[in-house]
Amino acid sequence: MKKIINKPENYVKEMLEGIYTAHPDLVKYTQDDVHCLVSRYKKEGKVGIATGGGSGHLPLFLGYVGKGMLDGCSVGDVFQSPSPEQMLAVTKEIDSGAGVLYIYGNYNGDIFNFDMAAEQADFEEDIRVESVVAGEDVASPAPEPGRKNTRRGVAGIVFVFKCAGAAAEAMKSLDEVKRIAEKAAANVRTMGVALTPCVVPRVGKPGFDIAEEEMEIGMGIHGETGIRRGKIETADEITEEILEKILEDLPYQPGEEAAVLVNGLGATTLDEQYIVTGKIHEILKGRGIKVHRYYVGEYATSLEMAGLSISLLKLDDELKAYLDAPAHTPFFVQV
Repeated sequence: MKKIINKPENYVKEMLEGIYTAHPDLVKYTQDDVHCLVSRYKKEGKVGIATGGGSGHLPLFLGYVGKGMLDGCSVGDVFQSPSPEQMLAVTKEIDSGAGVLYIYGNYNGDIFNFDMAAEQADFEEDIRVESVVAGEDVASPAPEPGRKNTRRGVAGIVFVFKCAGAAAEAMKSLDEVKRIAEKAAANVRTMGVALTPCVVPRVGKPGFDIAEEEMEIGMGIHGETGIRRGKIETADEITEEILEKILEDLPYQPGEEAAVLVNGLGATTLDEQYIVTGKIHEILKGRGIKVHRYYVGEYATSLEMAGLSISLLKLDDELKAYLDAPAHTPFFVQV
């Protein structure tokens, strides 16, 4: 393991201390726990939005806490859920009288702990909490009609944060902010490719093996199994396969609009990401799909994993307006 760290057991704490040092004007922590990160911006009567999840995915999740997006984030150890107590502490701090919306990825530990925190907030603090669980990875099985979504939540959750955060900033009600979050979540799809494993600091060795000349299409951000493993292909071939899967799952008609997020997983250069972006543009233009915005960079990483993901958000006028609204967080600025 080659990492610029001190003791592995202090990895998350020291990372968080660095974030508070670098962004004291934007974020702070509550309850004397650095794992309970909240925005310094607070607006009375606004719906609070909280997220949470394991570390190792920067800038997801905590990087989107700030004006126009999220209000708080409970931070777990690497690839581990934060505790219900930490989630409750964040909830209490960000409540401004209009209730709190939880938005988080579709992972069992997060679901269990957020549900417990929501019950405690209701019974102990009289804070109304609603939840939206985002799961948009087309490499995991599609939900059956009427059944709970079992898809993994990956980089596309950033679009959900953005749209819901803008709705809350516009002083919409909790029910309305939840509706917007659900609408965004229902209209986003993601798929990725991994070229290398990553190393959790406390473990000290790769979480899985993949040969030097191999790639895995559809691998999850914790190393979950994808849809196929094979020889590394060209950027164009990889992009074509991923986009085809996304557009099969959520078809677009000519003239419809999308926002596109090209996300590096931690060790993929921007050069490579922009090569992929160019091919995405070519494919979507050929299908008559308009792209309203491109977002290219690291939005949801997996430590030092090499690879990337592509997310598409199908837009209408309502979602477009919320997507375009200003936001200012440590890792996301839009004016």
